[in-house]
Amino acid sequence: MLAFESPLATSARTSTSCNVLLRELQQIWSDIGESEADKDRMLLELERECLEVYRRKVEEAANAKARLHQSVAAKEAEVATLMAALGQLNLHSPIQKEKKMAPLKEKLASITPLLEDLRTKKEERRKQFADIKNQIEKISGEISGYNYPNDTMISCLTLEDQDLSLRRLTEFQTRLQTLQKEKSDRLHKVLEYVNEVHLLCGVLGLDFAQTVSDVHPSLQRANQEQSTNISNGTFEGLEQTINKLKTERRIRMQKLKDIAGQLFELWNLMDSPQAEKNVFSRATSILRLSEPEVTEPGVLSTEMIEQASTEVERLTKLKASRMKELVLKRRSEMENICRMTHIKPDASTSAEKSNALIDSGLVDPSELLANIEAQITKVKDEALSRKEIMDRIDRWLLACEEENWLEDYNQDENRYNAGRGAHINLKRAEKARITVTKIPGIYSSYSSNSLMDMFVLLS
Repeated sequence: MLAFESPLATSARTSTSCNVLLRELQQIWSDIGESEADKDRMLLELERECLEVYRRKVEEAANAKARLHQSVAAKEAEVATLMAALGQLNLHSPIQKEKKMAPLKEKLASITPLLEDLRTKKEERRKQFADIKNQIEKISGEISGYNYPNDTMISCLTLEDQDLSLRRLTEFQTRLQTLQKEKSDRLHKVLEYVNEVHLLCGVLGLDFAQTVSDVHPSLQRANQEQSTNISNGTFEGLEQTINKLKTERRIRMQKLKDIAGQLFELWNLMDSPQAEKNVFSRATSILRLSEPEVTEPGVLSTEMIEQASTEVERLTKLKASRMKELVLKRRSEMENICRMTHIKPDASTSAEKSNALIDSGLVDPSELLANIEAQITKVKDEALSRKEIMDRIDRWLLACEEENWLEDYNQDENRYNAGRGAHINLKRAEKARITVTKIPGIYSSYSSNSLMDMFVLLS
């Protein structure tokens, strides 16, 4: 292995070599016969050439030193920038102390590993900031409805990475935790709203997925690609939807209660069987419940209300048919009473007119029946007031009937023949003779006014 020589030894050895070569060159010139002037000229040229070589080498060394110094300075500046960005201001202090003493190559060799380490730390720190930034942007977008909120913390991340210190990273982590807490609270609130919408849609028989999708598509569970929108706009939309559904529930509940009340009235009137009532037990169950207590799915659906309404229409028509029969029956009873009491019935409720009124729908059969009932009561009251006269008429008519029968009996030549029923007719003839003898007494017991009333009734 060759040993390295000191600069002085190298210079002495070089000077000796140059002197030997110079003496050899001068000998050659002497042998050639060069003049002294030519020798001096050629020596001057040789000196200039040597100086040129030294000058060129010096310039090359100076340029190399400048480049090395520039590289060291650039790396030191980058190290300072990275340390400032990472918040490690005292990390480079040992290098600063040895800066003036150490050669440039040593400085470069010592600063390069530090620079690479700082670059690695910076890249890792940038990834941490980028990850937090993405989470903050995502959550902020969900909270704001993706309206790109004016968040200064997010805006500063879009600038150059001038501050990647742990202090700033902690600030961003704190901001992220705050947003995550707010997102969790908002998600819980949205879930409460969505559950209430689901309950109301179930009770009303509405499409839950379409209802929440109308508020915001992300609220539909089937859509897994888009995160749930938890903005104030979504809250307002859900609140409005819930209020509309509650209003609709209130309207439908009152409507179904009215229908259920009609059903009970018709069932009682028609004496409907229990099996027929059980079909609509779900519809009638709401009569004893308040609005918040109505949770059974479909109990307030349009189908349920339509079915109950259809049943009311069917029973109403059946009621009208039966009421028509009852009206005609009661009218017939009234006519019989009028016939027996010799009272002229009210023509306004005759069978023909009653049928026409009921079929036209101009009069409620119940009202018509009530009118006939009132007429029956009136006829009975009038008949009661005429009871004494009617009893006399009945006795007189009976006596007249017996007189006529007796006349026919006396004209029968075979009335005394022994035959079947002869003894019965004989007994009746005896009674008839007694009754006929009383006819003059009946007339004499009536006043002229009573006789007039009798003739009026019999006319």
